[in-house]
Amino acid sequence: MQNSEFRIRSGAILHSEFCILHSAGLAVIWESFPTYDALSARAAQLFLTAIREQPNIALGLPTGRTPLGMYERVVAECSRQYHCFRDVVTFNLDEYAGISCEHPGSYCTFMKRVLFDHVDVDPRNTHIPDGAAGDLDAECARYEGDITAAAGLGLTFLGLGSNGHIAFNEPGTPWTSRTRVVELTASTRAANAALFPGQEVPTHAITMGIGTILDSKRIVLLASGERKREAIERLRSGVSTEGFPASALWTHEECLVLSS
Repeated sequence: MQNSEFRIRSGAILHSEFCILHSAGLAVIWESFPTYDALSARAAQLFLTAIREQPNIALGLPTGRTPLGMYERVVAECSRQYHCFRDVVTFNLDEYAGISCEHPGSYCTFMKRVLFDHVDVDPRNTHIPDGAAGDLDAECARYEGDITAAAGLGLTFLGLGSNGHIAFNEPGTPWTSRTRVVELTASTRAANAALFPGQEVPTHAITMGIGTILDSKRIVLLASGERKREAIERLRSGVSTEGFPASALWTHEECLVLSS
């Protein structure tokens, strides 16, 4: 087990409470922060350390509100460096089905706005599922193949849904699942309605499966805010069940949870 590498590779922990929680012989490293800003600084530190130590690393990247502070700090740091992202490869966790990359509510647009347009990443190395593909099942298979061709994900960042979902893997998702098309729950669509002002939120999405995520060499989950409090405590309990997708992380050998 190599969980200690998170501390060794990333330097000092930024004003956090640190603990290792065990469940069924496995362990998750847990760092708790007093503020969202402190959590974001730590996440950015992990991100930047990873791409400096392995310049061609393949990253799994999330969208949503929680990683915004991390991306902001990464952009600020990399704007002062040459070739910060030159060889980095990225794979986003998910994308809405039925809309193009150019749609203002797409995660493709989101990633350009918060990260890709501000760093020197090669656009050919930024991978996001094509929600407008004519054959979505074939697109899912292609995406899995691209991850495999990149020698797998070296580090994946995740958010945490209030019902425990990771990416768009809702409660009841098998932990062996791969990239596929899923129907979005009413609560998930409501939570993302701000991306589609005056429009219908898409009913389906392409998402990395839980099995795909668990294949990542390292995982960092970010969880912040009162709305996530119940989900954070449920994850902390160590009880693993398909009814709470994030609990699959207890089966991973190198997982770090950052919470505030």
